[in-house]
Amino acid sequence: MPKTASEALRPEAGTPPPKRSRASRSQVVVFMNFVISVVMLMVLAAGAAVYFGKQEFTEAGPSANGDTFLVKPNTGVQDIADQLERRGLISDARIFRLGVRAYGNDSALKAGEYEIKPKASMREIMELLKSGKSVMYSLTVPEGLTVEQALQRIADEPALSGDMPATTPPEGSLATDTLRFTRGATRQQMIDKLLGDQKKLVDEVWQRRAPDLPLANVEEFVTLASIVEKETGKGDERSRVAAVFLNRLAKGMRLQSDPTIIYGLFGGKGKPADRPIYQSDIQKQTPYNTYVINGLPPTPIANPGRAALEAVANPSKTDDLYFVADGTGGHVFAATLEEHNENVARYRALQKKQADDAAKGANTTGAGDSNADKPADGNADKPVDGNVDKPADGGDDSGGGDAGAAQ
Repeated sequence: MPKTASEALRPEAGTPPPKRSRASRSQVVVFMNFVISVVMLMVLAAGAAVYFGKQEFTEAGPSANGDTFLVKPNTGVQDIADQLERRGLISDARIFRLGVRAYGNDSALKAGEYEIKPKASMREIMELLKSGKSVMYSLTVPEGLTVEQALQRIADEPALSGDMPATTPPEGSLATDTLRFTRGATRQQMIDKLLGDQKKLVDEVWQRRAPDLPLANVEEFVTLASIVEKETGKGDERSRVAAVFLNRLAKGMRLQSDPTIIYGLFGGKGKPADRPIYQSDIQKQTPYNTYVINGLPPTPIANPGRAALEAVANPSKTDDLYFVADGTGGHVFAATLEEHNENVARYRALQKKQADDAAKGANTTGAGDSNADKPADGNADKPVDGNVDKPADGGDDSGGGDAGAAQ
């Protein structure tokens, strides 16, 4: 049919869209489309959460100064995470907990005390707790301490736990050593370790002793080693000091050792620092005073170290029976009383010179009357000056006291 001009210019209708099938309008399909959309959104959200969570797990932590952190035995990851967050060492306990589990370390964190570095990330903290590299503490028992003094150090150590034993170990039975331990170790563990180490050491050295030592048993061996330990701290003198005492024992001479006077008077507590040995102390009747008893004391007077034990087990081969301080921290040894008396005279001359020099120094500084501190009675009980070298009865070499001149 012919069209008018307006009809020719009017656009023709396009092809109509196909009608939706009845299945596409089903509620099941609509619901499944909704579920898929939700799942997709959840996957995207989870991926974002994992990404940002991993970022926070590995980035620098909130603690500017770091701190120590204690993980007690049988503590779970959740409790660890909560404590870390409360201490300001991590930013989010939940992320830490999930991160630990994601890395498969849920049961790998170890008890101990750890040094958390400043700005440590959660992952770095996890690796540290996993490694078990705890903060280590030191407990030192020096040579020459008594058992009572050593136990006091153990009792005073705040990083240890638990009570002290009800029974005090025998004198001389603790090793002189530095023990390393983590916080929470018990005091009994430390004592057991020292006891075991000392027994092992004593048995080992005793088995390698020189033949014909004038010692009846291992107990006497430890007792003499404790006296040598207290007499000198110089390593190159120990075997010679031991030889003097062993030579005196072999000849039936009294040991006359000043440290045995001290132990007899004060026991395991030790002598107060401001309390000298007085002349009157030399003849005090105690079971330990080797100026008045024959042979060795009934027990050791301290815990001897390896060097003192080795010195007694294998002493120097000398005829020395005496020694006296030389004024420089060491000793001068002698085989005869005559030679020893000469050594004592030199030592006393040195002491007098030192005293005169000190008095001159005091006068030049206006210290006042140098006689102000002297007792009025010239016979007053005076401190021993390290020259306990004459027997109390004024005889010759029946005692000597010289072996004890170390103090």
